[in-house]
Amino acid sequence: MTSETPTDAAHKDSSLQPWQFFVLAALGCATAVTFLVRNHGVIPVILLSVMMGATALVGLAALRAVRPLMSPHDERGAVVGQRLRVLLEQDKALALRTIKELEFDRAMGKISEDDFHEMSVRLRARATRLMKQLDAGGGYRSQIERDLAKRLGETAEKPERAAHLRQLLDLQRS
Repeated sequence: MTSETPTDAAHKDSSLQPWQFFVLAALGCATAVTFLVRNHGVIPVILLSVMMGATALVGLAALRAVRPLMSPHDERGAVVGQRLRVLLEQDKALALRTIKELEFDRAMGKISEDDFHEMSVRLRARATRLMKQLDAGGGYRSQIERDLAKRLGETAEKPERAAHLRQLLDLQRS
């Protein structure tokens, strides 16, 4: 489930994607190389065309490796397992407790307003990010239940399989 609107998806599909640049560059370079070495025989043309394709693949691999580091948001998805959820909850509780202590220290006059503002902004941003991560991870439960209900409907003629899927669904709910 993404927050992408249909117009965003249509715009994203109609614009040139970075991977398409590498494909177009490889095709253009292979065409240019073929034109330049056409009088030297078939083997140099084939070898240079394969080299251009390999260069494009290296570019695509580099793009795939660097893109997650450069993107402003997490594209990995919002799958939050139980262990990760516990760790996120602990981090959130720690961040909120630290904000409370920071406010107490400011009220007692232990820190300056500038330091309070700087630290408060960072802590609140972290707490907000953790809460968004926790909220995003909850969306898969309903999807899993819908998929299981669909499969249970399909396996109505196979009672042993339906019973097994119901047990899995009950285990997940508990």
